[in-house]
Amino acid sequence: MIILDSVTKKFGAFAAVDNVSYTIRKGESFALLGPNGAGKTTIVRMLLDFIKPSSGAITINGRSTSEPESRQHIGYIAEQHMIPPFLSGFEYLLRHASLIGLSGQDAVKEVDRVLEIVAMQGPQRKKSATYSRGMQQRIGLGAALLGQPRLLILDEPITGLDPIGIRDVRKILENLRGQGVTVILNSHLLSEVEKTCETAAILYKGKILIKDTITAIVKDHETLEDVFVRFIEQEHE
Repeated sequence: MIILDSVTKKFGAFAAVDNVSYTIRKGESFALLGPNGAGKTTIVRMLLDFIKPSSGAITINGRSTSEPESRQHIGYIAEQHMIPPFLSGFEYLLRHASLIGLSGQDAVKEVDRVLEIVAMQGPQRKKSATYSRGMQQRIGLGAALLGQPRLLILDEPITGLDPIGIRDVRKILENLRGQGVTVILNSHLLSEVEKTCETAAILYKGKILIKDTITAIVKDHETLEDVFVRFIEQEHE
């Protein structure tokens, strides 16, 4: 579904992403891992054409990310997702539904559907100024799920969630994987990545240190966190 071919993104002389190549299959749950500043969010922004590669090419379903059609059927939640405080969760989701071409009762039905998935039916009519960070994240995930996307790009989707919320998101992602939805997850919570994703890439200073299935990466009683720390520490030596 997604191909990055020798992708580099420079800001002046600084290479935030440095000659990165990899492929993500349809239906794959893929984790993009790395310390702050590794280039993860830059890759996400290029996938969504918020910024363009300095060199190399990115395609989604065979289309260049410079083509608007490449972003059809994509759901996205940003790391710093916030809802305008004067909107309720329901109103916010209705506005997002209109952006994917839904209106009237079709929009209301779709909003009700995702509110049930993210367990926000109770407070959906309250102004978002009253929401906790976790509630904000649930509504943001609901917005990403509108229209039943075939590709989900989730940048730190469990930030601010309590253990029950984290478990709920894990179940949602498991269900989506069963439906053949491709998921790209950018997260620092490696224990959850290990539970929800099939493959992962570890980035450091814009370069991929390793990309493989999680079962191949994690061996000999290690955890994904152990592997992550070991690879990053080796780069510091």
